[in-house]
Amino acid sequence: MKILNMKKITHCLKIAVVSAVLLLPTKEGFSQEEAIRSGSAGASELLINPYGRSSGWGAANVAGVSGLEGQYSNVAGLASIEQTELIFSQTSWLQYGNELFNADQSVSSISTFGFSQKIGESGVMGIGVMSMNFGDIEITTVDMPDGGIGTFSPKFMNIGASYAHVFSNSIQGGATVRMISEQISDVSANGVAFDAGIQYRTGDQDELKFGIAFKNWGPKMSFSGDGLSFRGIVGSSDDYKMTVEQRSSYFDLPALFSIGMSYDILLLDNRVTCAGAFTSNSFQKDQYRIGTEYSYKEYFMIRAGYVYEEGIGDIETTSTALTGPTAGFTVELPMGNGSTFGVDYSYTDTDPFKGSHAIGCRINL
Repeated sequence: MKILNMKKITHCLKIAVVSAVLLLPTKEGFSQEEAIRSGSAGASELLINPYGRSSGWGAANVAGVSGLEGQYSNVAGLASIEQTELIFSQTSWLQYGNELFNADQSVSSISTFGFSQKIGESGVMGIGVMSMNFGDIEITTVDMPDGGIGTFSPKFMNIGASYAHVFSNSIQGGATVRMISEQISDVSANGVAFDAGIQYRTGDQDELKFGIAFKNWGPKMSFSGDGLSFRGIVGSSDDYKMTVEQRSSYFDLPALFSIGMSYDILLLDNRVTCAGAFTSNSFQKDQYRIGTEYSYKEYFMIRAGYVYEEGIGDIETTSTALTGPTAGFTVELPMGNGSTFGVDYSYTDTDPFKGSHAIGCRINL
């Protein structure tokens, strides 16, 4: 009985997430403010941070993020790469089972890969791929609510190509073009989004940093495919049949604007970084992010953060499963000739669920 109940809970959770993607673009009846701010955008996977290092302090380091993880927080940080960087990351998003990184034990298992290469003296190009796996979901009908007639497997993917440039000793900026693909059974949606960002650094050791990032700006998307069509009968006989294709409403991307600052406290081989950021979301509540990171010789780093939005933690008013706290650590080992190998881990607290876990490895050549 317990196994059967867990199977039903798993099925309901995934159906809820996938249904939200399909239904939000066509939902009506909001007040004007709600229609603009909440529940009217799609492609919400663009708001998930799949990287273990930056998510460990709530993506608060908009001003100082560096390397490939800048593709999520602030693409200007990509310009900090010296030569070549590779990242592999796995995220168990909204875990509810006991086995990590299993699509059947979480709402989604997210796989991320990134590669970047310095070009010339001041340019860097990078590419990042993020894929969400929801596992196998039972197909149900009115007559067969428990399934037994097959499964379907939603697949969400986005691929971002970025370029960043160092303009001076203090200023660097970048931009990203991101292709978006969502496939749910027999329907799919494809789109494109644009990101841009800039970072400014000052101080004797560049300890004070400021950053601005624009994310997820682009044209509207809509679903299409055979799953939106059905066969009907015209008249009272079966002589004349026709296929009717329904049209899906267009939906906006979850555009946002972030501004932040950070400060490094340097003492011998130790570094403490304090960071804060404000995120203005077009289709959900605005967020305030704070975080701190301690580093010893840049070989070991531990970090924590908090993401606040109005109503968070109150079951009556909250609009997210996230409760705010985040934490993580990094171990970075030298491999000779300036190359390093690092392992990142982060935990994001949620209620309900058992949190979200991300683990990744990076190679700097």
